[in-house]
Amino acid sequence: MDTSCRSIYSELIMAREPIGIDSYAHVYTRGVKKLPIFRQKGDLRRLLLNFYYFNHNDRMPDNWKRELEMSGHLAHFQWPDAWGERQPIVSILAFSIMPNHLHLMIKEIVEGGTSRFMHRVSMAYSKFINEKYGENGSLFQRPFKSRLVEEDTDFRNLAIYIMVKNPFELYPGGVQRAIENFDDAYERIAGDPFSSLGAYAGTQVSPIITKDLLGELFETPESFKKFARESMLYRLEQLESEFD
Repeated sequence: MDTSCRSIYSELIMAREPIGIDSYAHVYTRGVKKLPIFRQKGDLRRLLLNFYYFNHNDRMPDNWKRELEMSGHLAHFQWPDAWGERQPIVSILAFSIMPNHLHLMIKEIVEGGTSRFMHRVSMAYSKFINEKYGENGSLFQRPFKSRLVEEDTDFRNLAIYIMVKNPFELYPGGVQRAIENFDDAYERIAGDPFSSLGAYAGTQVSPIITKDLLGELFETPESFKKFARESMLYRLEQLESEFD
């Protein structure tokens, strides 16, 4: 196992690095004061809807959700013909939504697209949560944090960090137990829409995800799972060595 993978398991320290067109970045944001960013699964679905519909170059209609509900498009993440051609401002290669934070791997398509996308998503989702629960204020800490990703090894390791290591933290007994029961933990996450793992495990087709470079680095679901297993077993060795 390439020991360079250890970098993705060290404490996450990120700043706000500038992102240019065709650049790839790890984007991270969390709830204000580390508070939860959702309370029900319906909240998470709304965040996924925002990932898809607010990834568009033009301003969304004020009554966008009502239009989608009336047209029947909302349930299937479909783009209405009446809105014209969808013009994404970023490509989302990977994501995971955790109880009080979220991770994305993003490729910027238009200048400033990442900032626009994160602003739109956070504002719209905060408004939804505030109206639903009778609260006010921003839900997410600002500004979001980002780190450029440039090397193939970094892409591979970051994909595992976002889509496997983070969700493994939610497995009963934590990361170590998840690694020990790798197949079970992996299958659970692959069936969960709140991580993009299913798109790479071959269990889901996600309208949010554009595999882009990751589709070249991991050509089959089997190759992704093999690398994920090796990466997490290396992580287990690191955990066990802490107690030797």
